[in-house]
Amino acid sequence: MIAFDSLEKGQVIGSTTIHVNRADLVRYAGASGDFNPIHWNERFATEVELPNVIAHGMFTMGAVVDVVTDWVGDPGAIIDYQTRFTKPVVVQDPAGTNPAGHEGTAIEVQGKVGALDAEARTARIDLTVSVDGTKVLVKAQAVVRL
Repeated sequence: MIAFDSLEKGQVIGSTTIHVNRADLVRYAGASGDFNPIHWNERFATEVELPNVIAHGMFTMGAVVDVVTDWVGDPGAIIDYQTRFTKPVVVQDPAGTNPAGHEGTAIEVQGKVGALDAEARTARIDLTVSVDGTKVLVKAQAVVRL
């Protein structure tokens, strides 16, 4: 378990790259029941003026919080989590690869201690979430009780 007294505002708690491809979106659709064709049908997505198939917002939100869960070691320690969706996560055709050679889209995530509450013994973790240098989530924050 993380010691509350060892934390400082601005401290990086971790970072990761999440690779998401269309097969991931199909599996998520099955698990969530969200079969909206913007998440799997390129023709439909472009007809409704999206740049391509886009990841489910809840998929993205759920995937990026793993950096906090991995750091704290207990998902139950996260007592609040919220974000604002600013840009869609576009997931290209499965035949394409990103510059690192991985199939799909790379979502870059970094977590930092944004605030500490000594009385409640909580830390607010601010997540920076981007694709190709563009932020796709803002005000992504998880509150962790330590």
